[in-house]
Amino acid sequence: MKIATWNVNSIRTRLMQVVDWLQANPVDVLCLQETKVVDADFPRSPLENLGYHLYVSGQKSYNGVAILSRTPVEDISIGFAPVLGADVVGDLDEQKRVITGIVGNVRIVNLYVPNGSAVGSDKYHYKLRWLKVLREYLKTLLEKQPHELCVCGDFNIAPDHRDIHDPKGRDEHIMASPAERQALQDVLTVGLADAFRKFTAEAGHFTWWDYRTRAFSRDRGWRIDHHYLTPNLYNQAISCTIDKAPRQLEQPSDHTPVIVEF
Repeated sequence: MKIATWNVNSIRTRLMQVVDWLQANPVDVLCLQETKVVDADFPRSPLENLGYHLYVSGQKSYNGVAILSRTPVEDISIGFAPVLGADVVGDLDEQKRVITGIVGNVRIVNLYVPNGSAVGSDKYHYKLRWLKVLREYLKTLLEKQPHELCVCGDFNIAPDHRDIHDPKGRDEHIMASPAERQALQDVLTVGLADAFRKFTAEAGHFTWWDYRTRAFSRDRGWRIDHHYLTPNLYNQAISCTIDKAPRQLEQPSDHTPVIVEF
C-alpha cells in the first residue's frame, strides 16, 4: 500500500497538477490538505475518473482536508467531536482540519495542523491547544479500535534542526519553537514514529519552501509534512520519500508530496 500526503494550497487551482501526479504516481491513498473549497464545490469528477473514491471536509477559502482512495474507505469521521465529544472539543472543529477512515487494516488520519502565525500570538496558543486535543483524539482512537494508524498531513512543525535549511535562531520562529516541538512529541507518545526518519537520518530534506525569497531554487526549505505510524506499521514500512517534482511546476503549491509504502 502506498499512502501520500500533499498540501495542495487550493485543489481548484492545483487540480490538474494533482490529476497529472496521480496518473504518474497511482498511489492507493492520497491525503490532501488546504483544499480551500466547500464540499459542494470540490472538483470531484476528474479525480473520480481516475478511479478514486473521494471523502472531503472543506470550507470556503481556508483549510480543508480530503482523502482520495482507490478502494472505498470505511468508518469515515470528520473532526475531533465524533471521537471526543463536543464538550471536549469546543470550537476546534469549526476549522476543517481533520478527517479519518479505514483502508484495509489501516486507519488513516489526515491532518492540517494550524500554522500558529507567530510565537505568542492568539493563533499560536490556538495551535498548542489544538495539538493537545489531537493527542487525546489519537489516544482515544487507539483505545477504541485495534487498527494500525497512519497519521499524516501538514503538521506545520519541523521536528528538529535537521528539518530546517538554516536552524540558526529558529527557536523563536513559528513551526520550530520549543513549545510546538514539545507539543508534537507529546502527540507521538501515544505510540507513533516518524516514517521518513526510519530511512533517512541526514539533514537537508524538505517538503515546504516559501514562495518568497526564491526559497525553492535556493533549496531553503522546511520538512513539515509527515507520516507517523504505529509500531507494527512502522516495521512494515519499506520506504518514505519526498517527491520534489510538483514544486518545480508553474504556479505550484508551496508544499510537495510525501509517500510512504508498506
